[in-house]
Amino acid sequence: MARESLKLAGLEAWYGESHILHGVELTVHEGEVVTLLGRNGAGRTTTLRAIMGLVGARTGSVQIGGVETIELPPHRIARIGVGYCPEERGIFSGLSAEENLMLPPRLKGAEALQIEEIYAMFPNLRERATSPGTRLSGGEQQMLAVARILRTGSRLLLMDEISEGLAPVIVQKLGDVIRTLKTKGFTVVLVEQNFRFAAPLADRFYVMEGGRIVKQFEQSELSSQMGMLHEFLGV
Repeated sequence: MARESLKLAGLEAWYGESHILHGVELTVHEGEVVTLLGRNGAGRTTTLRAIMGLVGARTGSVQIGGVETIELPPHRIARIGVGYCPEERGIFSGLSAEENLMLPPRLKGAEALQIEEIYAMFPNLRERATSPGTRLSGGEQQMLAVARILRTGSRLLLMDEISEGLAPVIVQKLGDVIRTLKTKGFTVVLVEQNFRFAAPLADRFYVMEGGRIVKQFEQSELSSQMGMLHEFLGV
């Protein structure tokens, strides 16, 4: 079994007075693609934000590559090798696509993907390299948001709703990229509402409800779990 890339134990999280996560337990091994499933408000995005330290308060344990990070600020967590691709993308409108891509610093000692490797994966971005961020389509902005975290050398990638609102051809391209990253040994945690996109990509699934993990299963069990998923998610 590959070593643990991410391990959450008893993770609690708050926004102000609102207690959102209630003892989340989750393990992701190196080279795995794991998907968090659940209805809106189940706590999936908050789980990603809590891993990065981007919530009001958090307690419990968040181990990244065996390092306890619960007391660390977000910038220190990122330097351990975690790439976070939030739902809002965060593209800088005044910078070109390539300037956006080059903006985050590389991690010390990390084997980051070279710019040519990234452009081979995202040919659209090569074509739009000099275009301002505001001129990119939604799909191109999403590609740029994913590409940007690859250039840093992060090996654990947290991706929040990357397929949302995109044309099917772009969604298919993002799926191909995740498969390619898996062959390169990257570890990916996906939060996805688009079950058709997420289902074939994941090695394992966690189902969240009310800020807790209520079920976990492997890709090989997917067909036998469809009744439960229909009940929890309406898929």
